[in-house]
Amino acid sequence: MLEVKKLSAGYGNIQILWDVSLKVNEGEIVALIGGNGAGKSTLVRTITGLLPANSGTVEFLGKSIDGLEPHKIAELGISHIPEGRKIFTDMSVMENLEMGAYPKNAWKNKKNTLKKVYEMFPRLKEREKQLARTFSGGEQQMLAMGRGLMSQPKLCIIDEPSNGLAPMVVMEVFEIIQSMRKQGITILLIEQNVKQTLEISDRAYVLENGRIVMEGDCATCLASEHIKKAYLGL
Repeated sequence: MLEVKKLSAGYGNIQILWDVSLKVNEGEIVALIGGNGAGKSTLVRTITGLLPANSGTVEFLGKSIDGLEPHKIAELGISHIPEGRKIFTDMSVMENLEMGAYPKNAWKNKKNTLKKVYEMFPRLKEREKQLARTFSGGEQQMLAMGRGLMSQPKLCIIDEPSNGLAPMVVMEVFEIIQSMRKQGITILLIEQNVKQTLEISDRAYVLENGRIVMEGDCATCLASEHIKKAYLGL
């Protein structure tokens, strides 16, 4: 579904990514793990058109999306649920969700999609008129995920969904990610919560200092001495 080939990118004269290649197949949860400053968010920004690549290519459903504007990439079926939620705090839950239905086809079907989102996140239905800034961190994350689903994506890129959340809420978020896959949504999951991420994913890539240093199925990654020492504290 998504194929990144030898992608290099950065900001001005500072290069962050170096020849990054990865694949996400339809129906998978693929994990991208790495520490702060590894280049994970830069990679996401490049895939979604927010940052131009210096070199390399990005293909979605067999077609190049290099150089497309971010809203055009969203219309093709890629949804980006950003790190830090990035919800519209002075807008209501309903208004935030409607903002996610930007693509034309999604707007036409927003009532049906909204019903599905409310089934997945009943708390959003209960508080649809409430301002988003009054929500807890976990509730804001659920709102961000619900907004991402409103575009009717084929692929969801979820960036650091557990960041700043209590352990019980983190468990709930990971369960929701698994239920998204059951509904036919393919997922690229960027996370620092390595153990739980690898436990729910099919395959993983490890990004360090802007380069992919390891890839493979998640059982192999969990057994890796490098992963144990660098990310699991074992």
